[in-house]
Amino acid sequence: MNINLEGLPAILEKVTLASLLPALLYLLGGIAVVKIVMRALTKALERSSIEKTLHKFILMLIRLTLYFIVFMTVAGALGIQITSFVAILSVAGLAISLSLQGVLSNLSSGVMLLSVKPFKAGDYVELGGVGGTVREIGFIHTKISTPDNKIIYIPNSEVSSSKIVNYTNEGKRRIDLVFSAGYNCPLETVKLAIREAVKKFPKVYTDPAPFVRASAYKESVIEYTVRVWCGTDDYWDLYYDIIEAVSESYARHGVEMSYPHVNVHMVKD
Repeated sequence: MNINLEGLPAILEKVTLASLLPALLYLLGGIAVVKIVMRALTKALERSSIEKTLHKFILMLIRLTLYFIVFMTVAGALGIQITSFVAILSVAGLAISLSLQGVLSNLSSGVMLLSVKPFKAGDYVELGGVGGTVREIGFIHTKISTPDNKIIYIPNSEVSSSKIVNYTNEGKRRIDLVFSAGYNCPLETVKLAIREAVKKFPKVYTDPAPFVRASAYKESVIEYTVRVWCGTDDYWDLYYDIIEAVSESYARHGVEMSYPHVNVHMVKD
């Protein structure tokens, strides 16, 4: 896209020595006012609850706006037709926005994420099917580290348009487990064995109380659903601890941890 600058020399010819002094005063006064406003705004942002990553973006945006106002004021004092500059800047802005569509999309998404705060640095999240701990929320991309220590940079436009699952935002989580036992084991015996295994761990919440019930009759086994609540930080430790404890409790109560099998009955005529 070509920008027509043929009228620029004619615009500059309107500048006279008589208009330079007030224009210079406007310029110096405007710069001083901008500095005062920016200093006050910086202190206000530091006291606010706005995400710190947004501070630089907000300050840059307001600084550019204020300097643009100063520029327009100085141009008016010099006798320059402001409408001509506005037209040139509008065309230039359109050309830049068209060439940076992807970057601007990620930037706007980054501002939205930092404003809405669906997650913060340190949270364990799932973004578009990728799970990991958030390390940094930038304006262009979000940086996460996976449990196997890989660093993944996800464009913010993809993050904002995908499903976001935050696993650490709440103070407690529910552990869902399914165990199985053979048909020859009484239901109450199996449930007692599972409850005893769960009670071993004081980090399991008693309110809501642990849930243990038979949930499905399969071909070779009966399945038992177990649901317990715990603190978010204790989730994974308790998850594996309960699995190991149930195996030991099964052995103490003589519960058979069965597996899929087929019984063949031979009948003689």
